[in-house]
Amino acid sequence: MSRGVFPLLVAQFLSAFGDNAILFVIVAIVLKDSQAPAWYIPALQSSFLAAYVISAPWVGPFADSRSKPIVLIIGNLFKAVGVGLILLHIEPIAAYALVGLGAAIYSPAKYGILPELVPPRELMSANSWIEASTIAAIILGTLAGGQLADFSIAAALWMVVGTYLISVIVTFAIPKLKAHGATLKGALAEFTQVTREFLITPRARFAMLGGSLFWGSSAVLRVVLVAWAPLVLAMNTAGDISILTLFLAVGVIVGAAVVPKLITLKTLRRARIAAYAMGILMLLFATVETIWPARMALLLIGVAGGMFVIPINAALQEIGHAGVGSGHAIAIQN
Repeated sequence: MSRGVFPLLVAQFLSAFGDNAILFVIVAIVLKDSQAPAWYIPALQSSFLAAYVISAPWVGPFADSRSKPIVLIIGNLFKAVGVGLILLHIEPIAAYALVGLGAAIYSPAKYGILPELVPPRELMSANSWIEASTIAAIILGTLAGGQLADFSIAAALWMVVGTYLISVIVTFAIPKLKAHGATLKGALAEFTQVTREFLITPRARFAMLGGSLFWGSSAVLRVVLVAWAPLVLAMNTAGDISILTLFLAVGVIVGAAVVPKLITLKTLRRARIAAYAMGILMLLFATVETIWPARMALLLIGVAGGMFVIPINAALQEIGHAGVGSGHAIAIQN
C-alpha cells in the first residue's frame, strides 16, 4: 500500500460514514413526523442523487483541474454545511441536496485519485480496498445514524458534522498531487463530446453503461427498502431498517474481497456474469416476506454487486487516466 493510499482510505471511510449516517438520521426525522407524506422519503433520496446528475459536467473537470486532495476537502466542507442547515431546521430536502452536491464533488476525486497513487497493476486491489472500506463505513454509519437518531436527532447530526471535519483533517496527510490540467470552460460541451466518445468505444461503453446500471439499480433498491420494510416486515424505526441494510453491505465487502482473484482488467467482461446474478437475485428478493430470507437475499445481492462494480470502477479509472482524466470518467458514470 503506497504512502498516500492509507490516509485516503481513512479519509474516505469517515466521509462515507457521514454520508450513510445522515441518510438514516433524516429518515428518523421523517418517521417521527406523523404528518409527513408517503412521497417524502423517496423525494429526499432523489434530491441527493439528482445532485450527481445535474453537476456531472462540472465536477469531473473540477476534480481534474486541481490537486485531488484539495477537491476531497472541498467536497467534505459542502457536506458539513448541508448537515449544519438541517441543524438550523432548514428544509431537509434542500439541505440533503447540498450534501449530495458535496458527494458529487467528492466522488470523482476519490476514485480518480487512485491511478495517480498506484500503478496500473495495483489498481484492482486499490479499488477493492476503497470499496471494502466504503462498505465498512456504510455498515457503521448506517448503524450509528439509525440507532443514535432514535435516541437523539441533534446528537446524531453533530456526530455527522464531526466525521466530515475529521475527514478533512486526515486528507491533509495525502501527498499533494499535480492537477491534470482540465478547465471548466466549455465543460458542458466537452462532457457531451467525451460521453459520445465513451459510447462508441467498446471497452469504455461496457464499463460506463454497466456501472451506470449498477448504481441505478442500487439506488432503486435503497429507496424501495425504506418503503418496503415497514409494509412487508413491519419495521417502523430507522434503526430496524438500518440493520436490514447491513446484510447488503456485508455482501458487497465479501464480493470486493474475492473479485481481484477472479476478474482482472484483461478479463473485464467476466464481470457481466456477476451482473446477471445480481439481477436474478433482485427478482427473487421481490418474493420474500419474512426477515431472514430477506437478509440472505440482500447478502447475496451484495456479493454479486461487489464482484461487478470493482472491475468496472478500475476500468473506468484506467481509461480516464490515460485520456480525458479519471475525474471526468467517474463523473460521466455518476
